[in-house]
Formats: sequence, C-alpha cells, structure tokens
Amino acid sequence: MSTKDFVEKDYYKVLGVPKDATEAEIKKAYRKLAREFHPDANKGDARAEERFKEVSEAHDVLGDPKRRKEYDEARALFGAGGFRTGPGAGGPGGFNFDLGDLFGGAQGGSPGAGGFGGGLGDVFGGLFGRGGGAGTRTQPRRGQDIESEVTLSFTEAVDGATVPLRMSSSAACKACAGTGDRNGTPRVCPTCVGTGQVSRGGGGGFSLTDPCVDCRGRGLIAQDPCEVCKGSGRATSSRTMQVRIPAGVSDGQRIRLRGKGAPGERGGPNGDLYVVVHVEPHPVFGRKGDNLTVTVPVTFTEAALGGEIKVPTLGGPPVTLRLPAGTPSGRTMRARGKGAVRKDGTRGDLLVTIEVTVPRELSDKARDLLESYRDATAGEDPRAALFKAAKGD
Repeated sequence: MSTKDFVEKDYYKVLGVPKDATEAEIKKAYRKLAREFHPDANKGDARAEERFKEVSEAHDVLGDPKRRKEYDEARALFGAGGFRTGPGAGGPGGFNFDLGDLFGGAQGGSPGAGGFGGGLGDVFGGLFGRGGGAGTRTQPRRGQDIESEVTLSFTEAVDGATVPLRMSSSAACKACAGTGDRNGTPRVCPTCVGTGQVSRGGGGGFSLTDPCVDCRGRGLIAQDPCEVCKGSGRATSSRTMQVRIPAGVSDGQRIRLRGKGAPGERGGPNGDLYVVVHVEPHPVFGRKGDNLTVTVPVTFTEAALGGEIKVPTLGGPPVTLRLPAGTPSGRTMRARGKGAVRKDGTRGDLLVTIEVTVPRELSDKARDLLESYRDATAGEDPRAALFKAAKGD
C-alpha cells in the first residue's frame, strides 16, 4: 500500500464505526460485514469480493491495537486529506524535500539536528509489514490474517475437538502460478521499471509515491493475461482444513493458530488464523471457569436426615456424595477432578448445588406423617430471627 493510500483511506468508515470505537465494537462490525460480503455467500459478485477485501484490510489495521495506534498517529500528523506545506514552501524561507527521504529515514540526519532519526518508515513499516525506502515492495510479504468462527457442543468444548473449517483468502493464482501470465512469462513493467511504484509531484517540493496503475504494483505485466486472475497473479482461494480446538475452551474465546492464515507473497510467511469459539449450552451442566456446575434435586427427608446421593458427571460414571443431615437447599458441594480440562492437563471440579424438592401430591399416609411432624415442631419459628433483625434488635 502506498503512503497516499495509508493517509487517505478511512478504515473507520469502511467498518462503519466511530474513531473512538472499542476493540469489541470493531470486532463486531468486522464480523457482520465479513459475513455479508464473504465470497462464499456472494459467488460471482466482484463488488462483494472487493468489499470483503476492504473490510479485511481495515480489520487488519484497526483490530491490532499497536497498528491502530500507528495508523491514528500518522493520520493525525499528516491529516486525512493528504500532505500540506506552509506559505512559501519550496521557495525562499520554505522547505523543499522528497517524501521518500521522510519515509525512508533522514539521510545522515539525527534527532534534533533537522533529521528524523530512523524516519517515519518505522511507523509505516510496522503498519504494513515492510520498511521504508525504494524497492521494498519486491521483498517477501506476510500473508493476511484470517478470522473464522466455529460452534462446538458443550462436551466438545470441555474435552477438545478436531473440526473442519472452510476458509476463503487471497492466494497465488494456481492457473498461472502467481505470474499473472497464461504462459508464465510476464515482462517487466516499462512504466515503473519493475519497482511497482511511481512518483509524482505533490506541490511545494513534495514527491508522492503510488502503486503503478499499469502493473497494479506488481512490477510485472502479463503478455498474455491469465483468464482466471485477469493478470493480477492473485485469486480467491477456498480451502477446508482440520483444526484442533484444545480442551477447556470457553464461549467467545479467540484462538490463534500461527501460520494457518492466507499464504504470503514472494516467499513471505503465511498469516495467522484466528478462530472464535461459540459453545452450545448443555441441558444439565453449566460452567464456571475450569469448574462444571450441576443442580441436583433431593427430597426433604434426604436433606433433613442425610445420606448418600448419586450425581451425574459429564461423559463419565456418576459419583456418590455424602449428604450431611440438615443440608439446606442451595448448598454447594464439590466433586473434585470432575470438571473441565485445564491447560496443564488436570481437571477442575464439579460444583453440585443441592435443591430440596417439595412434593406436589401426597398420599394419605404421607400427609398424616407430615401433620404429625408439624405438631411435633409447633414451637419452632424459622422466621423469628428474620423479624428480629428487621426491627433492629
């Protein structure tokens, strides 16, 4: 990407978010637009494909806090409308320099001595994955990062699972091996002489560098353009890969898989794949961190007299817990080692919440016995302490 593109492109506008948007708002906007314009959902729609690339490019910058900071600082420094000079620039009392010096680092300069030290090439190099200076566009370039989503069952999230993911990204055209030429013999672009860049005067002594429009910044022109990529050397590639989701992932977790993103260009490394995990709820079990939760109903007599109860576990045999006499409803007990898998391979616990049930129907014998129990405990008032506290006594 050229300096001009960097300063003038409004990535916030591309994603439809304000400049003070949070990371969560940026991520939400990106996912919505990526699903809307994904090539798989808009087959044969060139405009949708172009919008998908724009949205992905914007997210690559704004979705990374460091790159977003560099982008914001650069736009604040030069302005979104381009580069400006003061009165008399380029003449007596003004200044006259080539923008290539600015972005490539001051020649022999040093901070405080009229130079820029390492130059602003460090800023833009960090943002676009390359350093400043002429000829760097021919260097290897890292592939784009890709973000995908996967939905797992509750059990798969706890135990881990291998799932297929189908992804689309920009890659070298297979038909022409990335050359853009049907016969694999492109020629050097006469306009930019193979650099992929052209310079133009910006007024006031400035020189702006843009991608060469004749070769689209590639430095090469196809003599017989490939029918698949139309001479660009790049094409949308769809592939399905098996991805291992580790045990113990939680709902909304974002997993990074290094080197599983879009292929790099000119021998550059692949980008990374980010997988956002969604976990379906379980009808019986819940989760708190590394611990699983379950609510177990018990009868009044079990809670009052105590005893042993059996408790289900996720994917394993039930466990037996000793219920103390007088156990109140809502008490939580712990079955150790029956929870979710931790990163170190150990397991959390199963938290068992006791729920005392009240029978909806009673037999005559059960009713008589309960009435006898009521008479035997008539002098006890479980709400006495409540009223005393309410009065402030």
